[in-house]
Amino acid sequence: MSSFRKTLFVNPPSWQGFDGGAGSRYQAKREVRSFWYPTWLAQPAALIEGSRLVDAPPDDLTRADVLRIARDYEVVVIHTSAPTLRGDGELAEALKSQNPDATVGLVGAHAAVLPDETLAVSEAVDFVGRKEFDFTCRDVALGKPLAEIDGLSFRREGKVTHNPERAVITDFDALPSVMDVYARDLTIENYAIGYLKHPYVSHYTGRGCPAQCTFCLWPQTVGGHKYRAKSPAAVAREMAHAQRLFPQVKEFFFDDDTFTAVQPRAREIARQLGKLGLTWSCNARANVNYETLKTMRDHGLRLLLVGYESGNQRILDNIKKGIRLEEAREFTANCKKLGITIHGTFILGLPGETRETIRETIEFAKEVDPFSMQVSLAAPYPGTELYRQAQENGWFSGDAQLVDGHGQQAAALEYDNLSREEIFAALEKFYRAYYFRPRPIARMLGEMMTDFGVMKRRLREGAEFFRFLRLRSAP
Repeated sequence: MSSFRKTLFVNPPSWQGFDGGAGSRYQAKREVRSFWYPTWLAQPAALIEGSRLVDAPPDDLTRADVLRIARDYEVVVIHTSAPTLRGDGELAEALKSQNPDATVGLVGAHAAVLPDETLAVSEAVDFVGRKEFDFTCRDVALGKPLAEIDGLSFRREGKVTHNPERAVITDFDALPSVMDVYARDLTIENYAIGYLKHPYVSHYTGRGCPAQCTFCLWPQTVGGHKYRAKSPAAVAREMAHAQRLFPQVKEFFFDDDTFTAVQPRAREIARQLGKLGLTWSCNARANVNYETLKTMRDHGLRLLLVGYESGNQRILDNIKKGIRLEEAREFTANCKKLGITIHGTFILGLPGETRETIRETIEFAKEVDPFSMQVSLAAPYPGTELYRQAQENGWFSGDAQLVDGHGQQAAALEYDNLSREEIFAALEKFYRAYYFRPRPIARMLGEMMTDFGVMKRRLREGAEFFRFLRLRSAP
């Protein structure tokens, strides 16, 4: 008989289509219906025998649905975020109302850096798991007293107690695969990202990122700046297992913050994946050398997700991106030479932004011309250097919010010579300037003409995109 208490992990419902939970870097409703896998919850779930993972957003589950499922569970772990904290506290209260003996905890980046605030959202929250919470949750499920669990904050006699920090995980090869949790608890077909083939599967082969980008959420709050990762052999074993579990999957995505941080490792993993005949994609910085790009391309790499962020060097320096624009240009040219697709991402409203730098970024995006791209608004999440800078310099607008009433991104920052209204409006201007050009339109039509499934997806996404623009309300 298992020694674990019956444990449920919940990526909770909020706004319809909101993808801000246990797998998303930008906690907001996106331009088209998109869902990342809840990997941050799947990993601790894999450590706890008899657990279950409920991912409400892609399954269109309501709070009532979650409560029905959770009725008989002894431990419920909810992933929370800055935009959803209040609603997640209400879910905790509803869980306690129907089962007063349940132990309810909150985890995630927001909980990691603001445990006092997270506990204060409701008396129904029994504990908060800080930083890497995998084994913290496991200890709770094993029934250990809360006072004896590292990496945990809880109330004792009405006062918040912060237990010692938990040591970071170093042996990632020893962790059980999340793939079995995916197969057991998730509906693979419900997950879609516009630039990835469908159905797809994403997960991490490691945590942490050596880059120092001031805006990036996970390395500054949970993962850290040291890249701790599985060996190439372990990755190959896991992917062979995933291939057997999910024969319907058309693409695997490695969602490590920077999969290419250690390029010899990336090349060796690529060679192993090539033997499996997989189509795969990953995150990359715009400084991967030609040898690595070619090796990855030759062994199944299809697409790189690349954060260009800005077309202005001063802004890149301000955010400690560690990339020169000329590097990014050379990298992009190499990818195009090798036939590697790029999905580029850009951010408006970063420190140093002006009307002119916005124009420069739009022109830079058109110059490097990735196959597809998306634009976000600078999001100063608690725990990031960008958040600290915004507080110290008075960049937060009066009633700054990270999302609006629809769960879509809001402009939270403003500067002396650039209002948040201008930053907000620039996002739509950027999209129209980029996509309403002959080359992107021709690329999209080319995809649609060669694959009927892609045609249906693009038509649906086009309708969703224009609905997204209509729903955007001025801040």
